Amino acid sequence: MFHWLEKHPFFFALSVFVVIAYAGLVEIIPSFAQAARPLVGTTPYSTLELAGRQVYIKNSCNACHSQLIRPFKSETDRYGHYSMSGEYAYDRPFLWGSKRTGPDLMRVGNYRTTDWHENHMKDPAAVVPGSIMPKYTWLYENETDIDTAYAEQLTVEQFFSTPYNKAIPMKDGSSKIIKMGDSIAEAHALALEEAKTIVADMKDQNIKDAVAAGKIPEIVAIIAYMNSLK
Repeated sequence: MFHWLEKHPFFFALSVFVVIAYAGLVEIIPSFAQAARPLVGTTPYSTLELAGRQVYIKNSCNACHSQLIRPFKSETDRYGHYSMSGEYAYDRPFLWGSKRTGPDLMRVGNYRTTDWHENHMKDPAAVVPGSIMPKYTWLYENETDIDTAYAEQLTVEQFFSTPYNKAIPMKDGSSKIIKMGDSIAEAHALALEEAKTIVADMKDQNIKDAVAAGKIPEIVAIIAYMNSLK
C-alpha cells in the first residue's frame, strides 16, 4: 500500500491530509466543548477589570506578552499550572499570543503585587534590570474609559449570557457575585469602589488623590486587570 501511495502523489497527499485532519479534530473538538463551560472559580471581569483589559489591548501589551501556558515542565515550573480552555470563557477576544518578548502573564496575579506593577509600569528597567519594555508614564495621566467597559458588559451579558449579578461557584465551595451596574452612573460607582481598594496598596500620591476625587487613572484599571489573571 505504501509503495502504491509513493507512486501516486495526489493520493499520498490526500491520505496525509485526512490523517492530520482527523488527529486535529480529535484534539480540537473536546477543547471547544470545554471552552463553552467555564471552569469552577472562573468569573467574568468586573467593570474596572474590563476597562483595564481594554487599556492593555490599546497599548498593545499582547504584542509582547502571551497569556497561554503550555503543558511543558519548563512552562509550568516558571508560570504555574498550564492553561485550561474553560479559563478563557469570558475573554473576547482571547489574548493567547505567541510572541514572548516579555514573560507570559496568564497567572501574573499569583506572583506580582499592586505596588510591583505600579513601579514596573513607571520604570521597567528600575524593577527588572536589562528590561527593554518602555515606560508607560501616560497611564498615570490618562483617565480610564469606564463607559466603553460598561457598554461591553451590557453586550456580553445580553448576547452571551455572561453571569453578572449571579452567584458563581468557587473552588473552595463558596460563591462569588460579580456586580454589573444598572446604569452608567452605577457602573462608575462600582469601578470607583474597586479602584479605592487598588490604590490602597499604591505609593503614588497623585494617583491616590485622583481616585479620592472620583477619577480613575488608567494605571489603576490595568493593575486591576493584571491582578485578576490567576
